Amino acid sequence: MTDPADEIHVLLVEDDPGDVLMTQEAFEHHKLRNQLHVVSDGVEALAFLRREGEFADAPRPGLVLLDLNLPRKDGREVLEEVKNDPTLRSIPIVVLTTSQAEEDILRSYDLYANAYVAKPVDFERFIEVIRQIDDFFVSVVKLPQ
Repeated sequence: MTDPADEIHVLLVEDDPGDVLMTQEAFEHHKLRNQLHVVSDGVEALAFLRREGEFADAPRPGLVLLDLNLPRKDGREVLEEVKNDPTLRSIPIVVLTTSQAEEDILRSYDLYANAYVAKPVDFERFIEVIRQIDDFFVSVVKLPQ
């Protein structure tokens, strides 16, 4: 039996409804005990993380899964703002995107992303990647409280 204290909140920042659905299905399929929260653009992501407006009661995520190509404020801008904010910078951010461009990979790490993962197009592989990310960041890595 898992301790509810081991549960973490995961914030998925993703504007593609299909990718949101696949991520939700991956969490359900693998019976991941973590709470998945979803926002669809960079402005909402920062409001959630800063607990502003409609997100005033939002939990502090233990992990952020961040797409790069987002409306209103893209993932690179979100990553930069989070990692420059002393109250948020310790939250691990995994860039989870379709881009395999070397410049995006380098820029993400330059902005202190904790990992960069290219989204697989195959459904089964996508689900496995989500499970592995969850496994690593929740079971293997010690996260700040």
